[in-house]
Amino acid sequence: MDMFLYLDKDTLLHRLDPRTKLLIMLGSFIVTLIFRYIPMLLGLFIAIILYGYLGKVLSNLKRIRVILIMIALVSVVLWAFAGGGDTQILGPITKEGIVYGVAVAIQFNIMIISGMIFLSSTKIEEISLGLVKLKLPYRGAFAFSTAIRLVPTIVGTAYTIKQAQKSRGLDLDSGSFMHRAKKYIPLLIPTIISVIRGTNVFAMALESKGFGYDRIRTNYLELRFRAIDYILMLLMLVAIAFSIYAKIKFVS
Repeated sequence: MDMFLYLDKDTLLHRLDPRTKLLIMLGSFIVTLIFRYIPMLLGLFIAIILYGYLGKVLSNLKRIRVILIMIALVSVVLWAFAGGGDTQILGPITKEGIVYGVAVAIQFNIMIISGMIFLSSTKIEEISLGLVKLKLPYRGAFAFSTAIRLVPTIVGTAYTIKQAQKSRGLDLDSGSFMHRAKKYIPLLIPTIISVIRGTNVFAMALESKGFGYDRIRTNYLELRFRAIDYILMLLMLVAIAFSIYAKIKFVS
């Protein structure tokens, strides 16, 4: 069971500097949150999908398709009842609420997909070094990259413990939803203990290698901007500036 998100491909997206991809991801967040106009959000959604398609990383979206669908459904249903509006469809459900819920659902899904594309096309080591190049303290960059690295490890540990308990006769599939949920509680203890033990070993390994001994560090990886990086960063900055200008112009 592969728990890691990174897909090792030889594409233009993978060869981009991690700082460029980080700006594109954050820029997509900003532009997405500025507007709630559905046609514009759909255009941005298509652009993000094409961006991921060029990097051949859209296969990872299959792993979160249930989350994307559930977010969309919950958003539409919730805002249909709570969004308010003058055009009533059925009881408290209004047309304006449904439209608003669809817009919010697209916003959330764009941000999730953009983040997934970033993690699917960027190595953890590149993320860490990119943050250091952006003048983030190395300890902070290392902690961030380690957190990303430990998430699939924790999920993998929980999956292994689950399979081990099922092989011993633990039935996790029968009964009502609440009954099945209670069966998962005993799995939390060995999972937490295993994670704490692994974290302790990891900390001892860092200490044995002299982590934090010297403020000056060297890196095996070398990052440098290329022409395509400057072009994409410029386009993203222009898109952000235009979005802010259009929002201010529209509001005023």
